[in-house]
Amino acid sequence: MSSAARLKPSRVATIMGVATWAILAVAPAPAAAQPLVPSPGTPITLTDAVQIALNQNVTVRQARNTIEQSATNVRQARMQFLPNFSLNTGTNTNVGRNFDQNEGRIINKTSQSVSAGVSSGVTIFNGYQNVANLRSAQANEEATEQTFSRTQQTVVFTVASNFLALVTNQEQLGVQEQNLIAQEALQDQVERFVQAGTRAVSDLYQQQAAVASARLAVLTARQALDLAEVDLVQTLQLDPSQDYTFVPPLLSDTAAIVADSLPGLPRYDLDSLLAQAFVQRADLSAQLSRLEAAEQSIRSARGGRLPSVSMSLGYNSAYTNANDLGFFNQFDQRRGGSVGLSVSLPIFDRGNASINTQQAELQLENARLTLEQQRQGVALEVKRALLDYEAAQEQLVAAAAQKRAADLAATTMQERYRVGAATLVEVTQTRASQVQAASAYVNARYNLVFQQSLMSYYTGALNINQTPLAP
Repeated sequence: MSSAARLKPSRVATIMGVATWAILAVAPAPAAAQPLVPSPGTPITLTDAVQIALNQNVTVRQARNTIEQSATNVRQARMQFLPNFSLNTGTNTNVGRNFDQNEGRIINKTSQSVSAGVSSGVTIFNGYQNVANLRSAQANEEATEQTFSRTQQTVVFTVASNFLALVTNQEQLGVQEQNLIAQEALQDQVERFVQAGTRAVSDLYQQQAAVASARLAVLTARQALDLAEVDLVQTLQLDPSQDYTFVPPLLSDTAAIVADSLPGLPRYDLDSLLAQAFVQRADLSAQLSRLEAAEQSIRSARGGRLPSVSMSLGYNSAYTNANDLGFFNQFDQRRGGSVGLSVSLPIFDRGNASINTQQAELQLENARLTLEQQRQGVALEVKRALLDYEAAQEQLVAAAAQKRAADLAATTMQERYRVGAATLVEVTQTRASQVQAASAYVNARYNLVFQQSLMSYYTGALNINQTPLAP
């Protein structure tokens, strides 16, 4: 673990502002400052991590390929309006009895012939099937683009959440390290008391056990920090065999969120949040586009019952060695063209049009049900996020009060122990309560930041292309 990845507790408020800053929006840095794959040991800021994830994450790359595939489908559907054009050539060998015009009789003869020509055809009307197919492909392309946008938002949010978890574990490690320092200092004090004969040696043994427990807590916190880094490496698709240094960017103290000042935090209204989510959520917009594509598929299927009109053009010539004329003379004499117009009216198609229409209608109904389910899911996500945010505020108030009381109790109890008015057991208990309160306070502060950040994600307001304003 690099020492650059550790942050002191005095920087908690600054880091909280950084976390919200990252999730609300991330500004892309210049290409030269954003390596696709950073070299081991290179400091990786939150902005770097977001850009790396947008380039490296497999889900984003797959979504980008899906866009290309949808664009290809649109080009294919648009090409159906154009006429085809082909060059035809062939050769034949005729063996057997043939009438010889020069001799005026039937003779046995082997002859070769060559033909060449060009042909073209265009569909004039096919029941609007080509129009519906094009509009369906375009709607699907819009759906894939909107899905890609939501995928990018998810990746940015995941990276920021992993960074937030990393910083939280860094703070928890700081709490445990401070507790170890305090426990070691208390052990030194107890040793002096024992040597002076004012305390029993059992107090020293008990305090040594407390120091060992504090060391174990530090190791556990360091392991949690290492695992948080592993999660971030996985999200960024980096080489897990290398070591990386993750450095959160810093904001000024005035730009940082002061979590203790709850009246200064934003307040949310459920109705406005739901209205915002229904308009901005890219996954809902994608499903609406899929619904439009399903409607066009019904139109295409119904077009199978309508007549189709097509036109064809052709121009060709031929040569045979059974004729005494030369090659170019025969091609000149036998050249000719044709123009054709055909109308096809389906009388009985073995029920294909009806079956295709029924299948398309079922797909449309499924798309509507999916949209309805998705809207309900979005509403539940937003409401749950709002309730969690309000609960996080109350938890922070309670955790702050608990921490103040625990700090005061620990200071008082240690002073009483120094003058002989309290036992070491009482000191150990109050110290444990103080560590627990400090840990709960760190979790409450970062949980509030996380719950606040969820709002921009669940309402679809997260923008990865805008330079953010510090909250």
